[in-house]
Amino acid sequence: MGMNQHNAEFRFCPVCGGRLRSLTINDRPRPVCSACNFIYYQDPKVVACAILEMDNRIVLLRRGINPQKGKWVLPGGYVDRGEEVKAAAIREFKEECGLVTRIKRLLGVYSYPGQIPVVIIYIAQYVSGDLIAGDETLEAGWFSESEIPWDDIAFKSTVVALNDYYNSEK
Repeated sequence: MGMNQHNAEFRFCPVCGGRLRSLTINDRPRPVCSACNFIYYQDPKVVACAILEMDNRIVLLRRGINPQKGKWVLPGGYVDRGEEVKAAAIREFKEECGLVTRIKRLLGVYSYPGQIPVVIIYIAQYVSGDLIAGDETLEAGWFSESEIPWDDIAFKSTVVALNDYYNSEK
């Protein structure tokens, strides 16, 4: 089994610099150093997003970067190591669309077999600011449930979370 099963950019051991090879450990292929036998456990990437609703409309952004450039998403992004997940959701919301928010509650946690990201989605409350399209965003807008461009949503987690949101008690 080739190292393509793991992120290809990891070819060498972070401990001794030896070449990584793939070995099955606990029924999963894992990168293991051929020199010192260090097992390189790869962590998932954590993504924090939020749904902000005002006047029966939510904020969606049209991505200006790959993957899924041109598709619509909830404001959000990667959590930095050591950063509180809620703080990351608030930070990403401000960076991506100019709005200051406060977290009200957790909507859900979304992960899928074979996918690296674990997506954590909160319900947020508006605090201040005007909606803008940030550096990685082509367009930002307010959408009612009937206006959501369902066929142009970027990620499965976004579709599932929006369905959870509209099918749950707000």
